[in-house]
Amino acid sequence: MAERITGAEALIRALEHEDVELIFGYPGGCILPAYDPLMDSSIRHILVRHEQGAGHMAEGYAHVSGKPGVAMVTSGPAATNLVTPLMDAYMDSVPMVAITGQVATNAIGTDAFQECDTVGITRSCTKHNELVMSADDIPMAVRQAFHIATTGRPGPTLIDVPKDCLQNEMEWYWPTDQEVLDSLPGYRPNVKGHPRMIKEAARVIMGSERPIIYAGGGILKSRAAEALRELAELIDSYVVTTLMARGAFPDNHPLCLGMPGMHGNATAVTAMQKADLLITLGARFDDRITGKVDAFAPEAKIIHVDIDPAEQGKVRRPDVPIVGDAKYVIEEIISEIKAMIAAGTVQADTSAWKSKVSGWREQFPMTYEQSEPGAALKPQYCIEELNRLAKPHTIVASGVGQHQMYTSQFFEFDEPYTWVNSGGLGTMGFSIPAAIGAKAAKPECDVWAVDGDGCFQMTAQELVTSTVEGLPIKVALLNNSYLGMVRQWQEMFYDERYSEVYLNAKVPDFVMWAESMGCVGILVESPEEVGPAIEKANSITDRSVVIEFRTDASELVFPMVPAGASNDELILHPTQQDRAEALK
Repeated sequence: MAERITGAEALIRALEHEDVELIFGYPGGCILPAYDPLMDSSIRHILVRHEQGAGHMAEGYAHVSGKPGVAMVTSGPAATNLVTPLMDAYMDSVPMVAITGQVATNAIGTDAFQECDTVGITRSCTKHNELVMSADDIPMAVRQAFHIATTGRPGPTLIDVPKDCLQNEMEWYWPTDQEVLDSLPGYRPNVKGHPRMIKEAARVIMGSERPIIYAGGGILKSRAAEALRELAELIDSYVVTTLMARGAFPDNHPLCLGMPGMHGNATAVTAMQKADLLITLGARFDDRITGKVDAFAPEAKIIHVDIDPAEQGKVRRPDVPIVGDAKYVIEEIISEIKAMIAAGTVQADTSAWKSKVSGWREQFPMTYEQSEPGAALKPQYCIEELNRLAKPHTIVASGVGQHQMYTSQFFEFDEPYTWVNSGGLGTMGFSIPAAIGAKAAKPECDVWAVDGDGCFQMTAQELVTSTVEGLPIKVALLNNSYLGMVRQWQEMFYDERYSEVYLNAKVPDFVMWAESMGCVGILVESPEEVGPAIEKANSITDRSVVIEFRTDASELVFPMVPAGASNDELILHPTQQDRAEALK
């Protein structure tokens, strides 16, 4: 005789069957029935201080673990507070499963207390969402949500569960893999690349004199870092790693050019512009990379590998489109190239190209003007010191703005899954909760959140979660008293008319605020204090630490490609601008 249990018990049991170890959540009326069996389950619940924090923690957990992050909240405003993390995860292809409570089925559509159309609201920011209308449907809904979130192009899914469905009884069952596939007849992600396209890609690569491997976040999502390295070394090609791919190819590797794009390394930006071939792997030709699309890499043929067929030709028409999982496709291309070499095919001479790129690297390194004694602290120096003193396997999460760019530019990422950031959506307030999620996934690793004073004030309350739940992180707070990136645009493009970007230099007192949340607070105002403060933070393992670095408000992020401009219009650091002709 089949076991009869409540829908709530079925939900928690289904999550256990999906090997869920952690849920980030916040209880409330409609989801309350699910919180009772949770007490008797094997799943640890992390009680957040705001539902947005639950979503970003789930993202941070997913970024570093590769497993789907799970967030569970109630209906109405709790569900709408999840929309930003869902959109963030959707833009950055982060596997995440959201579970929201809903008013009872007989109250849906009556504007009941804390009712909202969660499925309608989240349709555009999830891969799949579903309103469950019967307790009997819960196990299948959970299986579908996890399958869709983690296969093909990863992304967020959502299950909206009415309260009566959680309270009603059902006969327990667990769908088989085949039953799940049969229930999703239109969902069949293609994994293997087309053999003819693989052969064509190998042929084009072998004939290229100025190739660049353009590696995107899909490298990390498909666990393809080793395959990427093998391909780069096999064809001796330089590699650029987008903001979402930092760490996918080691920064210390001689073939790594670093990050391209609006605030990318000058050599990476220029090499893409001058290449005759872009081997595009798990990247989507984002506008921050291409600049003015019509002027982007004008002489380059395009090989585009992406698991999402919708990305093919969306921005730039590829010469060799390959739909498939990046790891498998790269391995297939490597095999084909090796077969061509064994058959006597000789790769085109790339020595002149490598010499030119090497010259750019020597002339245009990332740079900034060091602080004079007694002058304001430079944010880049803080990041350099953080990088120098970081323990092995340190994970870094960032907010969004100047500090995000400084971190990507001046922190060396030599391992995959050590960089957690909001790329596509650019979500301020991301770093603190995401860092806590990353710490939950990798408790043995140090996790640093690099934040700005604007971002910090959006989600700092989650440091209370860090303290109470025993998930200590370290925060490098670059406080320049401004919304720094907005201020930079106003300085460069709005005649220095600084409208509503000043945040106040003294309010709040970040050290006192950190201490009130159970953290250690440290204030740093001069270069000589930076290293000792970071060393102190690294030595503290039982509590979160917030270091407030009072940094130079006038410092700008360079290089920079103005929005809508061609990458050929790259603005270099003022100390390098007189050599700009060398990049032509």
